[in-house]
Amino acid sequence: MNQILGNIKGDRWIWLIVILLSLISLLSVYSAIGTLAYKRGVGAESILMKHLAMIIGGIVLMYISHKLDYRYYSGISKLLMYITIPLLLYTLIFGSHVNDASRWIAIPGTGLSFQTSDLAKLALITYLARSLSRKQENIKDVKQSFIPIMGAVCIVFILIALANLSTALMLFGVSVLLLIIGRISIKQIAITCLAGAILLTGVVFLGPRRHTYTSRIHTYLHPEAANPDKSFQADHAKIAIATGGLFGKGPGKSNEVNYLPEAYSDEIYAIIVEEYGLLGGVTLIGIYLFLLYRCIKIVTKAPKAFGALLAAGLSFSLTIQAFANMAVAVGLGPVTGVPLPFVSMGGTSILFTSIAFGIILSVSRDIENPKKVVVGEIKESGNTEMNIA
Repeated sequence: MNQILGNIKGDRWIWLIVILLSLISLLSVYSAIGTLAYKRGVGAESILMKHLAMIIGGIVLMYISHKLDYRYYSGISKLLMYITIPLLLYTLIFGSHVNDASRWIAIPGTGLSFQTSDLAKLALITYLARSLSRKQENIKDVKQSFIPIMGAVCIVFILIALANLSTALMLFGVSVLLLIIGRISIKQIAITCLAGAILLTGVVFLGPRRHTYTSRIHTYLHPEAANPDKSFQADHAKIAIATGGLFGKGPGKSNEVNYLPEAYSDEIYAIIVEEYGLLGGVTLIGIYLFLLYRCIKIVTKAPKAFGALLAAGLSFSLTIQAFANMAVAVGLGPVTGVPLPFVSMGGTSILFTSIAFGIILSVSRDIENPKKVVVGEIKESGNTEMNIA
């Protein structure tokens, strides 16, 4: 154990944040799974043990990911993109349909399934970091830089958006932030945003889930005229938050957990506020803000463009997802299927989130203990210096 703790490197504050989120997750999920356990005919403890196993597995993956030199992820990103795009296509055609959406594929022989969009987030962010860092010398060149980069963003966006619009929009937003940091011209970024808007319009009004998307947007914009069945989840999330008060009802004393359909996942923030009050909700917001702060420090200190872009993209992805989940819970956005990172009971999504944390820690580990790269030992993509600050 002492040897393992001695081998833990990287930003210690991020390790502490992960431990805090893990504890919050265990407490909140245990409170929220009573109805799910009843429907499955099992004890809540058995579901909690599976969730605990996922958290432990995630921390193991995070440890392994942070031990691998982040420069290796440059080469891995290209392979991930070759795997991700066919997987997204396969998911759309043959994936498991849950809540009128084909987002999951089964892992043979395990009884588990995962959202290919979770893999796509890692793949696209690492690929963009690689491409932008490698092309810094001719970053303004449309043919060599802009078209290949924009093509990757748009292809992944449309393949995810057809089944999971909220995740696609967040990933597109992270991509645009990376383009800005990577010194892509404002004109080219505007073209990317225009292309994204055209694709978004097509998905919302012409895509296979157009009725679901338009219904959620209409319910959000006109709640007074919405069908009560359509606004059921949003209404009960607001009730949970409104009845939490300053200090909450106490652990395990939520009433809305019996009504919210995704209390242990998409709406877990509402349950946290109901049980721990405004104080608990603000504390959780503070944890994610502090995570963003620590990650920004890593970005500004990273000596290489690839490491800075990699840490920036992954940290933006995690924090934007967290605030999107919390915004939906408090009624600042239409209902989506976005879990709260490392808090919601999400199965394999916890594992992918852990890998993202591990990669960020790998970049911070390199800042703490810079290594000289020997030619032929690590063929690094993205050695170009870039002023991020």
